[in-house]
Amino acid sequence: MRFKTLTIFFVAISFVAKAQITEQEIIIKDIIESVAENLPDDYDITELIEVLTRLKKHPINLNKTSPEELKTLVFLSPLQISNFFSYIKENGNFVDALELQSIDGFDINTVQNILPFVTLNAVTEYEKLTFTNIFSLGENDIIMRYAQTIQKQKGFTDLPGNRYLGSPERFQSRYRYHYGTIFSAAITLEKDAGEKFLGKPFDFLSGNIALFKLGKIKKIIVGDYTLQFGQGLTLWSGFSFGKGPDVTSVAKKDLGLRPYTSANEYSFLRGTSATINILRNIDFTPFISFRNLDASQDFDSDGNLVQATINQTGLHRTPSEIENQKSLKQQVFGGTIQYNNNDLGIGAIAYHSRYSNSFITQNAIYDRFSFVGNALTNVGIYYNYTYKNIYFFGEAGKGINSGLAYVSGALISLSPIVSAAVTYRSYDKDYHNFFNQGLAEASEAINEKGLYAGLNITPNKRWAFSIYADYFQSSWLKYRVDAPSNGNEILSQAIYTPSKTFKILARFKTENKQQNTDLDVPINFLDDVKKEGYRIEVSWQLNKKWSFQNRLEVSQYKKGDANKELGYLIYQDVDYSPMFSKITGNIRIAYFDTPSYNSRIYAYEDDVLYSFAFGMYNGKGFRSYLNLKYNLAKKLNLWARYATFIYKNVETVGTYLDEIQGNVKSEVKIQLRYQF
Repeated sequence: MRFKTLTIFFVAISFVAKAQITEQEIIIKDIIESVAENLPDDYDITELIEVLTRLKKHPINLNKTSPEELKTLVFLSPLQISNFFSYIKENGNFVDALELQSIDGFDINTVQNILPFVTLNAVTEYEKLTFTNIFSLGENDIIMRYAQTIQKQKGFTDLPGNRYLGSPERFQSRYRYHYGTIFSAAITLEKDAGEKFLGKPFDFLSGNIALFKLGKIKKIIVGDYTLQFGQGLTLWSGFSFGKGPDVTSVAKKDLGLRPYTSANEYSFLRGTSATINILRNIDFTPFISFRNLDASQDFDSDGNLVQATINQTGLHRTPSEIENQKSLKQQVFGGTIQYNNNDLGIGAIAYHSRYSNSFITQNAIYDRFSFVGNALTNVGIYYNYTYKNIYFFGEAGKGINSGLAYVSGALISLSPIVSAAVTYRSYDKDYHNFFNQGLAEASEAINEKGLYAGLNITPNKRWAFSIYADYFQSSWLKYRVDAPSNGNEILSQAIYTPSKTFKILARFKTENKQQNTDLDVPINFLDDVKKEGYRIEVSWQLNKKWSFQNRLEVSQYKKGDANKELGYLIYQDVDYSPMFSKITGNIRIAYFDTPSYNSRIYAYEDDVLYSFAFGMYNGKGFRSYLNLKYNLAKKLNLWARYATFIYKNVETVGTYLDEIQGNVKSEVKIQLRYQF
């Protein structure tokens, strides 16, 4: 009865009013949420937020941009980018940004998304570059952040065994310097909750200096950096997209060499790299990296240190985590060479990685084909080609003495209102690669074959539809899957936007997989696992100060012959952002009820600037948070956040060392930013 009442209340108030407000902020939020839900739970999406925020402040000049620059706009497909430059080639420079509507594949939603990030009037940094300007016009940005869970977690008590040795506070500090798009510097410092503070205030330190557009040297970076080439099968570090409501996201947009600015403690290379134009349309990117990684090690029968996996969490809180910290030396060196002209791009990659100790396989049967040894050489080739209204793309990667992986696909503009995507992938079970982020159903692009097909349909400026289907199969065993398996995933979505101040979204997603039975049997057989999700969301604006979002989401889970689980989440978001006001903020009030972890629901949450939150709603109870921003001075801003879960019918919250006595888990966060 309560569920029904809440549903009627939240949906009903959605249709009360509509007016004018900050459309650009909503666009950024929608973009982030659309890509974030297809990433791992703990993925740091700070880099994407930072790029979009920066582009909003310094828009791209449409008449002086490059394919690489447009690739930073995550909502543009490779085919749209190719069509953009074909349009300029045929028609000359833009005289009005609204000309974007004349480009093939640029529907009204794409144009609305891109407008906040582009301009025709920007003066390039070269036109203003002087030695004095480097200091007077350069932008400095300092952020300091403190966060802590209020309730005491079990790991911070005086346990006899494993426990957290540090303090419960989380600290992050970052400094960024930019001079236009030709010079940047970055430093990131972080201490996670549970890590020691005394003696070593910040457990993680990352930084780099980057120069761009130095004649033949297009880029050069010293420090921490990422490399992203092709479709992510051979060499891809840092942020990567997967399947999502925008079906064109299956074609990756490789950004090549980039400075690393995220607080994720694993996904980067450390050393130096440069992109050099060696011949017309041909670039060469050599690189070298030296890092010490975390790994849980043991001795083999000969007394040598060995490990089965690399720890990627970046957490160093307990004696065992500290013991494993930086215990494995990694060296990586190699290069890529690529040719690009208007319609054709071809590249080749070769690199070698070496580790101080050898990898061994684990005892589990599914791990039989994992990498063993201490040195690995990877090679790969990739391509993209635009023929009329079709963008072809693909990549093949191989580890020397190991398996092969390849992916090939096409984006097709069938008409001004319909675009399609189709992709086929095949990854051997013994394909070895430490920098592999190819399109896959599993977390790693190995042991999988799949066929993906999808459609984006935008019949007019009010309606937008998307649908995709993905079939996948694995020829070898996987974690909790003791036999070859297969599955499929289907997503469909409709968006209705009758005005700039009102939008309604409906989404359905179903996923069918196979997994070991939960029954106690001598030999595990596979049960069918079916997950379904239904979402209705309404976003609307009351006036220039107030905006609202309501969501109802239902999840279903069924495994084998067990009874079906039904969970749901319903929330109300309220945002207060008057122009020129010193104080702005937003609040969420949510109620959720999911029978188990299997039917959990994820939802994007607003947070302080550059902090990303994707909340997991699991169990039964209430969720609420309040974010406030106060402008202390023209270039000095303060953020504060309070967020809490109140669970029903439980005596503890969390598991193992994160366990809390009681039914409440709350967090506070304070952030200060100074720009000069």
